[in-house]
Amino acid sequence: MLKKIKQQILSFVLRKGKRFEGGKTYWTIAHVKWFRNMELEGLDKETLSEYLITYEYLVDKIKRFDERIEELAGKEKYNEKVKNMSCLLGIKTHTALSMLVEVGDFERFEKAPMLAAFLGLVPEENTTSDSVNRLSITKAGNSHLRRLLVEAAQNYTRGTIGHKSVVLKERQKNCSPEVVAYADKANERLRRKFYRMTLQKNINRNVAATAVARELACFIWGMNTGNIN
Repeated sequence: MLKKIKQQILSFVLRKGKRFEGGKTYWTIAHVKWFRNMELEGLDKETLSEYLITYEYLVDKIKRFDERIEELAGKEKYNEKVKNMSCLLGIKTHTALSMLVEVGDFERFEKAPMLAAFLGLVPEENTTSDSVNRLSITKAGNSHLRRLLVEAAQNYTRGTIGHKSVVLKERQKNCSPEVVAYADKANERLRRKFYRMTLQKNINRNVAATAVARELACFIWGMNTGNIN
């Protein structure tokens, strides 16, 4: 809903011939202040005001949810596993906790590909006597977790292979050397996989990102079942 109201606000002010000159980044403090101080009259002013009230309500609501998620993730039941998964690129508290809560026992999946299948990230197959043609992913199973992992996979579509940001180093700070090494291996492998698929094989970026999401699910399985060798 927040994304939708942002689009509505931007479209509305654009129709009124207003353009933000305060920089290239939207939804900063300066950008929102520009909305609030915009000179409009009558119904236009009232409409923008209502849009901004809705925007601020949703921002506050998401902030409260994020704080609650952080609180829950800090509980003994989840804390270590959330921190371990957060060593992976694109996996932060929300995604990690969602995986733990909705998957439950990772060991009920005998092998990593079984988790990927549970998330609907495996491709369908059209099998004949002579060949096997791989189609798009099944999209069966847990759509919420699938969407979170596909979003996480976008973090592997940019950046230098092997590079670790300051933020990622901070997330890995209090984890065991074994977990960090496993995460680093995954991060490097998945970023390399995306570049190889798109730059060398000319595979569509979205298809490649989905393939990365599928393998990311497998690494998450390994992390939560102790298979990190």
